[in-house]
Amino acid sequence: MKILLDVVILLVGFVALIKGADWFVDGAAAVAKKFKVPGLIIGLTIVAMGTSAPELAVSTSAALQGSNEIAVSNVVGSNLFNTLMVLGVCSLFTPLPVNDSVLKRDFPVNLGVTFLLLIGAAYPLFMKGGLLNYAMSDNVGLVSRWLGVVLLVVFVSYILYLIHDARKNPAAAEEDYEAMPGWKCLLLILVGVALIVGGGEAVVYGAKSIALAAGMTETLVGLTIVALGTSLPELVTSVVAARKGETGMAVGNVIGSNVFNVLLILGVSSTIHPIAVNAASVWDLYILIAIGIITYVFGLTKKEVRRPEGIVLILLYFADMAFAILR
Repeated sequence: MKILLDVVILLVGFVALIKGADWFVDGAAAVAKKFKVPGLIIGLTIVAMGTSAPELAVSTSAALQGSNEIAVSNVVGSNLFNTLMVLGVCSLFTPLPVNDSVLKRDFPVNLGVTFLLLIGAAYPLFMKGGLLNYAMSDNVGLVSRWLGVVLLVVFVSYILYLIHDARKNPAAAEEDYEAMPGWKCLLLILVGVALIVGGGEAVVYGAKSIALAAGMTETLVGLTIVALGTSLPELVTSVVAARKGETGMAVGNVIGSNVFNVLLILGVSSTIHPIAVNAASVWDLYILIAIGIITYVFGLTKKEVRRPEGIVLILLYFADMAFAILR
């Protein structure tokens, strides 16, 4: 009976996160539009932060509750799911074009910030002789407060660069948002934030309880159940867009979301409370970098991700999940 209640709490938390992020984005975007902020800048900042809000709420709640494994594995698992499953499933419907700005800017930034996280978090491990000397559950590193500040500084710099780039290329910058009364904007923002915070607490509580009851580690729960739940908005939106043939920004949106997850979410979480990193999460960071390189090569070859490559990405995701379960 207890496990059933925990599952219900987890599902309610996911619904609250997704709906809260949706309402927050609608309200914040409408406010920005009232102040004549260009649509592309809204998409690059407010909307991108809104789609990362579920991961932010879960990882921050987990860090504050001392569930370090969920805080880190949620981000790593979400990025793996975005790269492998979102791109893989979308490419089954239609080839996904990769434009030059994504190849020259977002892919290298994505790899760079993931590598920065690996070096910063696992620096003590590198000084002691490597992963093979430790069990998966051993804490071998730390996303410290100073590293969190560095990640946030890089995040702000990235946002400023995106805004500068958008202003240099205003042709595609306008996107219509429905006019909305001021009171409704404020209500959507407040209710959205409340649902995001409450949903994050519910997801962490439900996930921890399920992990304990099923004998699973928090790392495995964060990498699978929590990461899948918080990435559902990106998956649903991208699949619908792919089926409608609107694929121009699909790859860029996924890679950009991955950058936001590392810089914003772990930056905020670790600045509030330093996050211990276990050996399993370090392995996952290595895998995430390798997957990023593979996807980058796919994009470079013919400037698009095609169905055969998408199938490879999906198979890699299931292989990684099998590895995570077996270990």
